[in-house]
Amino acid sequence: MFQTLKYYKLWFAVSGIILLFGIVSLSVYGLKLGIDFKGGTLAEIQFSKAYDISKVRESVSQSGIGNFQLQTAENNTIIIKTEGLDKEKHDLMLNNIKTQVGDFKEIRLDSIGPIVGKELKKNAVYQLVIVSLGIVIYIAYAFRRVAKPVTSWRFGWSAVIALLHDLLFVLGIFSILGHFKGVEVDSLFVTAMLTVLGFSVHDTIVVFDRIRENLKVYAGESIEFVVNHSISQTIVRSLNTSLTVLFVLLALLLFGGETIRYFVFALFIGIIVGTYSSIFIASPVLVLWQNWKTKKA
Repeated sequence: MFQTLKYYKLWFAVSGIILLFGIVSLSVYGLKLGIDFKGGTLAEIQFSKAYDISKVRESVSQSGIGNFQLQTAENNTIIIKTEGLDKEKHDLMLNNIKTQVGDFKEIRLDSIGPIVGKELKKNAVYQLVIVSLGIVIYIAYAFRRVAKPVTSWRFGWSAVIALLHDLLFVLGIFSILGHFKGVEVDSLFVTAMLTVLGFSVHDTIVVFDRIRENLKVYAGESIEFVVNHSISQTIVRSLNTSLTVLFVLLALLLFGGETIRYFVFALFIGIIVGTYSSIFIASPVLVLWQNWKTKKA
């Protein structure tokens, strides 16, 4: 039997040390916000024929624009998000693209104001809060017939503690990368975080569902025995599922290009830590909480 709970102090210590660095970095440096959150200029251009995105990137960079993002769209269209540009720099950028890449027409030119950026930040926080509350309510409902002494709400909040662990883990890493490597977070990063939370809770529910079943099968056994036995039954499935996803993400990370690199990297780190937390954080938290309530009673 896989003795997860025997070494729970080790798992908590490893997570605590990594989270400590991340939380300190978030407190001191924060996150390096991208154009989506700070505001800037958005230009959408459509080429008359197929184009080379690496040449577009080079052309924009040669225009003296250090902070920009490229996003491809249909019909040979590309969206260029940059820091706030005046007319002179905007015209220089378009002229460089036309000279080095090919003929195009500008479909759209918009300014993304800081008010829009603030709204995006606020909406991102709301999304994460609503997702967390939704997970608690769903798990509490799905596990409403769980065998005593563990309550369904305890399952739900244990899952959310694991989710907060995953969230802080990835945020901490990107805070450190933002300070030392200049890596920015944008709306794609928020999408990655929501995806990670969904995958993590899916993995946690698999483990918790087996614990729920085994609480009936092994009635009278200690909660530690039931949880260890449940993890032993599900750990191979969890690892196989995660590895399958990680192989795909690794291929995208290596060959997917600059545009989605850090989006994929956030998913890659998030899937790893989400699988880890489902086994080594959520389950021990459930056991420790239950033992504490039993002693208190």
